[in-house]
Amino acid sequence: MTPSYKSKTLAAWAALVGGPVGLHRFYLYGLGDFWGWLHAVPTLLGLWGINRALNYGQDDQLAWLLIPVLGCMVAFTMLHAILYGLTPDEKWHARFNPNLGAQDTPPSSGWGVVVAIVLSLMLGATVLMATIAFSGQRYFEYQVQEGLKMSQ
Repeated sequence: MTPSYKSKTLAAWAALVGGPVGLHRFYLYGLGDFWGWLHAVPTLLGLWGINRALNYGQDDQLAWLLIPVLGCMVAFTMLHAILYGLTPDEKWHARFNPNLGAQDTPPSSGWGVVVAIVLSLMLGATVLMATIAFSGQRYFEYQVQEGLKMSQ
């Protein structure tokens, strides 16, 4: 294996564990990756929304606008973990390990990537459904409040 070998299993786990802060992008493309650094922005906005909800309560409108941003970012990076894991080994090595020689036999991904895919699917689906439910609930509660204001 060469020093710049990129493991599909490690990339899937990096997206699962540290995806919202761009860990998988930094692993695959280096610390200079613009999109990796950009992952932190919606994540931090969503965490700020959670902090506002804890400090000001559930009725803080900015909080209920920011919290779904975090949920979407987590679901987005779980999708990346699933896509990394489901990429065929030949295609993965052609894209991320083009310097492997013909005599080198790249290792095939094993159960580690399968576990990462399953956990990413479970976490991503849960977070996405919770984000949709939270956003829908807050939207309809807001509509009811506005309707009550208009009726008075």
